[in-house]
Amino acid sequence: MRIKEILPQDRPRERMERAGPQVLSNGELLAVLLKSGTKKENVLQISYGLLAKFGLQNLSRTSLQELCQEHGIGMAKACQIVALFELAKRIPIKEDEKIPILKSRDLAKNYVKKMQDLQKEHFVAVYLDSKNKIIGDQTITIGTLNSSLVHPREVFHGAVKHLANSVIILHNHPSGDPTPSEEDLEVTHVLEETGNMMGIPLLDHLVIGKEKWWSWKEQKIQQI
Repeated sequence: MRIKEILPQDRPRERMERAGPQVLSNGELLAVLLKSGTKKENVLQISYGLLAKFGLQNLSRTSLQELCQEHGIGMAKACQIVALFELAKRIPIKEDEKIPILKSRDLAKNYVKKMQDLQKEHFVAVYLDSKNKIIGDQTITIGTLNSSLVHPREVFHGAVKHLANSVIILHNHPSGDPTPSEEDLEVTHVLEETGNMMGIPLLDHLVIGKEKWWSWKEQKIQQI
């Protein structure tokens, strides 16, 4: 069935215009974004198919290349989907909604969900204020972690820019095993020394695996 064959009052965009976005299902919202389908499947069928295969959370982490392998999804539609979720990640949290990071677990729970399925190593710096609330984060490098790629200047430039009181760094292991390598420990040591000299201490280095992480501060692997 083509989208034009659906009664006007039942089409996603028309329903949104009439009653607002909150009444639409996830599939209908995705259909509004994608706009059109193919000769074989309308946009609703494609949207529900994507959600059935990936789920909303996994869809938010799916790469352009993976999306382009799906029926009815070319590069343009793949870019629309990825851009949507990237924008959502960048929405700042209201000040009164920020929760202080009292333990590494508080931060790890959030970032394990974001980073555990990434196919390449992402090195991220998280900046905290004097109350240990997150005031910003920044992806420093993407690729194999080593001390030549992760320069303290890049990490602490962001800290100064955000007027941070302290820093926590994170990176993921695509293998799923968060056991730190010698390079991981070397990077940690260099950044710890730099932070101490600048008066912006490094509070922890978390290595993210599959449903678990390693904490430099606690020197052990923990489960979600």
